[in-house]
Amino acid sequence: MDPLAFITALAQDAGALLCERLDDPRDVAEKRPHDLVTDADRASEALIVRRVREAFPNAAILGEESGVHAGRSDERFVVDPLDGTTNYAHRYPLFCVSIAYERAGVVEAGAIYAPMLRELFTARRGGGATRNGAPIRVSPVERVADAMVCTGFNPARYSRNGPYFAHLSDRAQAVRRDGSAALDLAFIAAGVYDAFWEWDLGAWDVAAGALLIEEAGGRAGAIEGGALDIAAGSILASNGRIHTEMEQLLGEVSRDAR
Repeated sequence: MDPLAFITALAQDAGALLCERLDDPRDVAEKRPHDLVTDADRASEALIVRRVREAFPNAAILGEESGVHAGRSDERFVVDPLDGTTNYAHRYPLFCVSIAYERAGVVEAGAIYAPMLRELFTARRGGGATRNGAPIRVSPVERVADAMVCTGFNPARYSRNGPYFAHLSDRAQAVRRDGSAALDLAFIAAGVYDAFWEWDLGAWDVAAGALLIEEAGGRAGAIEGGALDIAAGSILASNGRIHTEMEQLLGEVSRDAR
């Protein structure tokens, strides 16, 4: 079975489930301050885990809600069943399902589906990235001054990102905060946003999106510089053209904070 075809169909099915439940009464809990989980998150992940187990019985699974499901092969699925839970809980349409497929520790395929927007993003390592089946490329923007950039943060931890948000707001053409890191990364791949940074993320937030960006001609790394480690929790992603300038601007805030 082709892993990309499998996770593409699976992301769409999970997205359909989320839409079916969107107007139902919500069972909402806080995992930590301002970090929500709903019955819909759990139902979406249960669907994904069940289908992966049926099709790839030896693969491991890393899910945001249910954690590690051990496997007996070098394959792993990295799953965010609902990225943008707070948006979803308030019926704000910017949320998505994100699924990545790894082999031997390398992300080989990714799918991100935003069901309310009817936007499907997919990527295969070495095979490019698509949006609703059409090839996509990152934006041609050359300067942060001409860029629309994006970030994310937990409101309870605003102080960590606040100075960076302010610094970039003074220098970029626009700064946005949408509340769905995976979808923000997909938008970079599609040339909508020009850069994105955030701390305190999980592998499930970035695995599929980082591959999309790379296959669309962009760049994803750590905020502090260097290669991206999807388990490390931070990401700076861009169209590649403004990546060095973004590193410099974020670094200016870090140095001032010392």
